[in-house]
Amino acid sequence: MKKWISMLLLCTLLGTLTACGSNASKEPEKEPSQTDVSGQEAEDTKEPAAEAAESESGEESPSDGEGKKELVAYFSWSGNTENVANSIAAQTGADIFKIVPAEPYTNDYDELLDIATKEKQDGARPEITDSIENFEQYDVVYVGFPNWWSDMPMILYTFFDSYDLSGKTIAPFCTSGGSGLSGTVNSIKELEPEAEVLDGLHIGDSASSDPDSAVEEWLGNLGI
Repeated sequence: MKKWISMLLLCTLLGTLTACGSNASKEPEKEPSQTDVSGQEAEDTKEPAAEAAESESGEESPSDGEGKKELVAYFSWSGNTENVANSIAAQTGADIFKIVPAEPYTNDYDELLDIATKEKQDGARPEITDSIENFEQYDVVYVGFPNWWSDMPMILYTFFDSYDLSGKTIAPFCTSGGSGLSGTVNSIKELEPEAEVLDGLHIGDSASSDPDSAVEEWLGNLGI
């Protein structure tokens, strides 16, 4: 009789353990789904906090300071302005566009003076051979020219008439024998009232063959 009771108790105990084991095996099935939801929520709450922390620490996000597109657009008759333009492009990584007249200017200096005088008197707009594709993509435009009769060559007026520089930053530069920028910066401001026109750079003809130092200093002062 005792042996039978013992066997009955043993069977009951085995049944209980089996039931417990069955219940225990079901719990881990719930845990992964709970962990996934919790983990996703944790990531969502941590990301803004991390961004805020980076902002408070003064660290720039990868997009800050990026995406600024620059262009050097210039007209050069003797090559002096071209030297300066190439130096600016090399130091800034800007794209470059040479303003070339559809009707080339004479190589004779005295004759050129007469042509420049007549163009200015007539308010001429000499045609430019090529055009700038996707001009709207540029944020900063360095505009270069030689100083002719204390003014920009009239082909520069063609350039400003041809493109909308509203909202852009314009940095003028010029070369000359000694007349400097004259009133060209103010002229550009009048032509482009919706643009920000920065302080211009003048380099004398004699220094234009090696303009790198002057360009570097100018760019540093502009702080673009």
